[in-house]
Amino acid sequence: MKTHHLQLHELHPSSQVRAVSVDCGIFPDGRLMLRYRIDRANCVILPEDKSKGRADNLWKTTCCELFLLHNDRSYREFNFSPSGKWAAYRFDGYRTGQSEFEPIDWPEIDCMPVDDNAIITIMLSGAELAGVKSIGLSMVIEEEGGHISYWALTHPKNTPDFHDAACFALPLGAAISP
Repeated sequence: MKTHHLQLHELHPSSQVRAVSVDCGIFPDGRLMLRYRIDRANCVILPEDKSKGRADNLWKTTCCELFLLHNDRSYREFNFSPSGKWAAYRFDGYRTGQSEFEPIDWPEIDCMPVDDNAIITIMLSGAELAGVKSIGLSMVIEEEGGHISYWALTHPKNTPDFHDAACFALPLGAAISP
């Protein structure tokens, strides 16, 4: 497992959350595990609807995100809600040619409070990684009062844009190997 620390977008500061990190690893059966940790999460809005399945607009509240970039510059975006809902999209290029993507298996999502932190664990079929060149890890966090902060490996622009190729330029091997 390798830990990656997400950076807060400076123009959208958090009110109380102090850090977000993501542990990445591959299980012996090939599944990808992502473990997002929010430090000081007692003010974070965690969706209460615990039904599972596909849903749109998850990024409008607390949501973990994973981007998978292919060699041809196409990419996939996964949104994972702490509620257990998820979304997956395919893009031909930067924000173009968007279509729904059906994963091989539905992602498994679990959210657990630990002290004043929140840990969101996601399991994704390893087959989703076929042909992936690099990844991006990011998170939208909604805090009490509707305050939104944006966290990513990097923020190359003045506005948060998780679709910018610079945000998902972490080579897959470097993402999962210690």
